[in-house]
Amino acid sequence: MVRRFLLMAVVALLAGCDTTAATPPEDKVDTFTNPVFGENFPDPGALLVGGTWYAYGTNSSAENVPILTSADLVHWTPAGDALPQVGRWAERGHTWAPEVIEGPGGTYLLYYTARSTATGRQCVGVAVAGTPGGPFTDDAAEPLVCQATEGGSIDASPYLDESGGRWLYWKNDGNAVGQPTYLYGARLDDAGRAIDGEPKRLLRNDADWEAHVIEAPQMVRHDGKLYLFYSANAFDADAYALGYATCDGPLGPCRKAPENPILRSSAAAAGPGHGFLVTLPTGATWMLYHAWPDGAVGSVAPGRQLWLDRVDWIDGRPVVKGPTAEAQPVP
Repeated sequence: MVRRFLLMAVVALLAGCDTTAATPPEDKVDTFTNPVFGENFPDPGALLVGGTWYAYGTNSSAENVPILTSADLVHWTPAGDALPQVGRWAERGHTWAPEVIEGPGGTYLLYYTARSTATGRQCVGVAVAGTPGGPFTDDAAEPLVCQATEGGSIDASPYLDESGGRWLYWKNDGNAVGQPTYLYGARLDDAGRAIDGEPKRLLRNDADWEAHVIEAPQMVRHDGKLYLFYSANAFDADAYALGYATCDGPLGPCRKAPENPILRSSAAAAGPGHGFLVTLPTGATWMLYHAWPDGAVGSVAPGRQLWLDRVDWIDGRPVVKGPTAEAQPVP
């Protein structure tokens, strides 16, 4: 009887240790839904360093350059202010569209827009730090780019080519003074802190969907070809959208895609734009961008939220799968 009791106990114990039911099926895929950050975070730029994604955005009421960090592009955590003090050429409160790139000698370079005290126009500066989270410091007496006679300069975006050459792209703020807007490009010096050569106009607002403004450039190399992504139309309207051009070289010539815009308002989100294409170590590409909630264009809260959607490449053309509000696989 004792032996039978012990046998039953062992069988019960083994049954209790069976973990089959608790083990997730091998084909289970984690998903996410947009927005990936529900608070105001306009004009995102991103950088991957050591397995961590850093996202940089336009100023908040408390931070010049707010930072978010993430391990997967989906779950984001606020991480302070990358630029506690703007350069002495600038005033606080108008720090827009920052982007960061690795610099020489283990440094990081932050290109940002701020209000010039000398001209009263938005201009572009560059700050340096030893880590991607900063704090970044701009010790220059003057901005890096300041086209005051063309309305100012905003939306700076750096690009590192396959040979290590550095380039910078930006927009003249012509719509602020009733002038046309252009996307400019210029080579940077080896340090990435000075323009090396004459800036060149690459694109202007000459398509119907672009209306009075073209902005937010980002140069991307994919499969050996150069693509210049950009946004256009009024940022605080449903008509704001994103397109691209193909370029023969870092300074063009560039040709706009006939299918533009490739990301526009839908029932899920309004005024999507200021996109930043990211390439994962796997080679997959995704687009981070800001968008207003449908019916809340121009709102202060929640404002322009952070969205993420996949980018597919079909016959050399980028196709953004968004704005997507339904669940989709994580990157």
